[in-house]
Amino acid sequence: MSSIDTPADVPRPRAAAVRPAPTTLTWVTLALMTTASVASLRAAPTMAVYGLACVFLYLVPAVVFLLPTALVSAELASGWNGGVYRWVSEGLSKPLGFLAVWCQFAMTIFYYPSLLAFVASTIAYVIDPSLASNGVYTAIVIMVLYWTGVWVSSRGTKALAGLSSWGLIIGTLVPGTVLVVLGMVFLGQGNASAAPMDGSHLLPQWTGLASLVLIVNNFLSYSGMEMNAVHVSSLKDPAKEYPKSMFLAMGLVLLIFILPALAISWVVPADQLSLTAGVMQAFNAFFSYFHVGWMTPIAAVMLISAALGGMLTWLAGPSKGLLEISRSEGYLPPFLQKLNKYGIQQNILVTQGVVTSVIALLYALIPNVSSVYWIFSTITTQVYLIVYLLMFVAAMRLRKTQPDHPRGYRAPALGLLCSVGLLASLAALAIGFVPPSQFGGSSVWSYVLVVGGGLVVLGLLIPAFFLKFRKPGWRTAAADPKTTEGEQA
Repeated sequence: MSSIDTPADVPRPRAAAVRPAPTTLTWVTLALMTTASVASLRAAPTMAVYGLACVFLYLVPAVVFLLPTALVSAELASGWNGGVYRWVSEGLSKPLGFLAVWCQFAMTIFYYPSLLAFVASTIAYVIDPSLASNGVYTAIVIMVLYWTGVWVSSRGTKALAGLSSWGLIIGTLVPGTVLVVLGMVFLGQGNASAAPMDGSHLLPQWTGLASLVLIVNNFLSYSGMEMNAVHVSSLKDPAKEYPKSMFLAMGLVLLIFILPALAISWVVPADQLSLTAGVMQAFNAFFSYFHVGWMTPIAAVMLISAALGGMLTWLAGPSKGLLEISRSEGYLPPFLQKLNKYGIQQNILVTQGVVTSVIALLYALIPNVSSVYWIFSTITTQVYLIVYLLMFVAAMRLRKTQPDHPRGYRAPALGLLCSVGLLASLAALAIGFVPPSQFGGSSVWSYVLVVGGGLVVLGLLIPAFFLKFRKPGWRTAAADPKTTEGEQA
């Protein structure tokens, strides 16, 4: 882990002191860590709509985006600590570095409503399944859970640190395995699949550009690989072990994404599938068929606990990185840099909560909950893609401007990897403005305006505003020695 986890009362060793031996990770362990940070069941209903074609829709972004992201970020992490801000600042400029770290934070503003909409629909299957499509109910649940999360996170609860690893087991591996096993038994007993499973359906049905839009959402499904790249220096032989680790992680992630999506498509017809409640629809159908309906609430609780654990683990994370950069460089006004008595950036969390609450109200105003969920997921992806565009360009620049800078790992064919990742990200950015095929009855221009507006305002105008109006007095880190990494652990 990074130095952020060092307690404030533990003195740091001087330069001349003997440093403890670095922690060594096996490449298998790193692969499992990466799988835990990337894999989730939440996106399964989105791909289940396409039946067998979901295999293709997952494989394409894995090859052109997941692999380049993993290998390129590994080289950057092994040469420059400080994350995406340091990489982009060194390779391009500090303002662009701020843009990158801002987008990494800003994408969560739309991510949390979509994540909590999934939680709301899952809770509905315990209380009343008809609530899953009720926008007012969804909006209320989002606001209540988010503000509860802000309260918990603002108290600096250290117990949250282990929730991500438990989340993989409780909310992903166990229910995902159960879903797939039930699906295979269901088909093995001679039941017909709700979605065709023959070779002619390996590719998605072509209905124009709208057929490709689902690939865009999968880019966000694979995001987060750059977070674990920081551990590349903990491997015994990074040059050989890191690629093996990433290929294993990619295989595991693909299995976790593809098999549950297929299982859902076997039992829930595409025209009846909810993008937020699809996982529970499948569990409900399977459990009813096998006469174990009492297990539906248990599956719901597992999914809910994992999703909430993930939200709490992530809630203060991206904002913490933004806070540290802002205190040293003066990117945010002092009000947003204030820490509470627990050392948590409460004002940022509260401000983010106000915006999240306004966004949540859209669930109450727009009749189709699945439509709102999809739009929020797309805006989240669009904003996050800016981070990757900057990262790929910065990596190529750093190879040219600092070729001799020590790197623990050098990505093979870096230029090719960055070019493929850059083109894939640009294509995803463009395709994201095309409504998916299931939005056929909606206005194309209204969709473009909503998605484009979210991208421009959140991803470009707001950070430009902070950069333009920032003042020298906004630098508070030097004046406040309490702003240490340990305080924010």
